[in-house]
Amino acid sequence: MSAAADVLFEPGPVQAALFEPVARIYGQPLEHLPQDLYIPPDALAIMLDAFEGPLDLLLYLIRKANVDILDIPMAPLTKQYLAYIDSMQATNLELAADYLVMAAMLIEIKSRMLLPRHKIGEGDEAEDPRAELVRRLMEYEQMKVAGQRLNEMPQAEREFFWVETLVEKSLYVRLPEVSVDDLKEAWMAVVRQARLNKHHQIGREELSVREHMGIILRLLQERGGFVQFETMFDPAMGAPGLVVHFLAMLELAREKLVEFTQTEAFAPIYVRVHQGGSESGQEDS
Repeated sequence: MSAAADVLFEPGPVQAALFEPVARIYGQPLEHLPQDLYIPPDALAIMLDAFEGPLDLLLYLIRKANVDILDIPMAPLTKQYLAYIDSMQATNLELAADYLVMAAMLIEIKSRMLLPRHKIGEGDEAEDPRAELVRRLMEYEQMKVAGQRLNEMPQAEREFFWVETLVEKSLYVRLPEVSVDDLKEAWMAVVRQARLNKHHQIGREELSVREHMGIILRLLQERGGFVQFETMFDPAMGAPGLVVHFLAMLELAREKLVEFTQTEAFAPIYVRVHQGGSESGQEDS
């Protein structure tokens, strides 16, 4: 703990800065309350509204003393916090419940800092008891700053108001204009409908699966090794030829004359002559 931090957190001057002067009259500070001044029992509740919780109060004390939040002097901070809690308890115990939990946490941290710190391993730094409190304070400060920025944004019914106006409907109905693109789309729809009603004849073409099986085997023997699956098909065959060619390949696989391989999932598929089964398959064909 630095000496500068100790001086900033001395209970006398800082506590005086928190609670004195109690008021200002015509710009002059009032250091003591008049003896005949009546203070209502719930007057402290107004002062408590300035803080939204124990973290807000701690952050105020730290920023008031202008110390580093990563190196909090626990002893003077705890003393000032407890003095504030004593004033709160005298008036509103229910409201001070959350503050009492934080006070217990501060006392625990202060006690742990007086004890020797244990190192987890060789070369590691000892765990700082203030680490969890510092983390919570930094997160709270970030959320508080974000809330202030959101509050500074323009809001309806605060910075501006909605205005409603009455617009009379015109009696004249304006029809939309038809563009050239709309006319083109309408014409293409008529053409597509006409193509659906067009008559066509299907020609009969005899294709041999066995013939294509022989073509596949010869092609595999000429190229040797692995052949990529897509290269086994010639687009010039047309749709019927490609279907028969694929059926022939499946028939060869069923008869264990060819095999399909793949190095990994979603990788290209390769075809090759089945090892040890090509000669017997050719004799059967």
